Amino acid sequence: MPNGKPAICFIGFGEAGQAIASGLREVGVEAMSAWDILFPQREGEKLRQAAEKTGVRCTASAAEAVHGTEIIISAVTAASSAEAAQSVRPHVAGRPYFLDINSVSPGRKQETAELLSGAARYVDVAVLAPIYPARHQTPMLLAGVHAEAVAPALAGLGMRVSVAGAEIGAAAAIKMVRSVMIKGIEALTLECFLAASRAGVIDEVAVSMKNNYPGLDCTKVVRYNLERMASHGERRAAEMEEVADTLRELGVEPLMTMSTVKRQREMGQIGKQQSVRASLPQDRAAILSAISAAARDRH
Repeated sequence: MPNGKPAICFIGFGEAGQAIASGLREVGVEAMSAWDILFPQREGEKLRQAAEKTGVRCTASAAEAVHGTEIIISAVTAASSAEAAQSVRPHVAGRPYFLDINSVSPGRKQETAELLSGAARYVDVAVLAPIYPARHQTPMLLAGVHAEAVAPALAGLGMRVSVAGAEIGAAAAIKMVRSVMIKGIEALTLECFLAASRAGVIDEVAVSMKNNYPGLDCTKVVRYNLERMASHGERRAAEMEEVADTLRELGVEPLMTMSTVKRQREMGQIGKQQSVRASLPQDRAAILSAISAAARDRH
């Protein structure tokens, strides 16, 4: 434990892993390693550069990454969360904490915890806000039998954590259920204002919103929601599929959620187009114009 700080390993080093690592480096965490399945590939060059810039040691495998670690942070895509746990299980020693920050259903988290039983101390973690700008200080909920034990150590690193309960899935349930609204509103924003753009009534629709929601600043909200979907729509669609699983586990038919999946995924694909990327720093009318043109081209 160099400098009295724990050795930390990241499995998955995308946006979330990079943000948390950069924040932890600034509070003095020196021993950090990472493994991402993209590292050996050409697409992984930016991830490797980010790790080098932050002072995180890139490794050649999950086995190498977890060697000697005290805390493992799993930050992969929703579809890969169980696979990430499987990749480390044979190689961990000393029962490190395994912080599963992935946006998956409570059932998936319980299955992952069972998979790691006896090898690592599993903690269900829900990230409750965008990872930037707060990075490692982004509010997080912890759940599981080891949540109370690891919370002080994380708080000592400046992380803003609270414990949702001793049952694995308690934190995930809050994250998943709130996403029905958060990601759903994003999808509704796209659908509403894309139609407004084509009808030539963007400003009029935005102004009329204040009749029902006086505190709503559509100038900021529309741009923000469209940017998030353009940049992260495919990942958000995968998360919403987990949300749908959560609702099914609770006996709620995910009618609206499955439509959100479609809108998020479509926008994520549209958002890769250069014309859309170039429009994002501009005003909402320009963004919507670019999205509208790109959407027409797709159909």
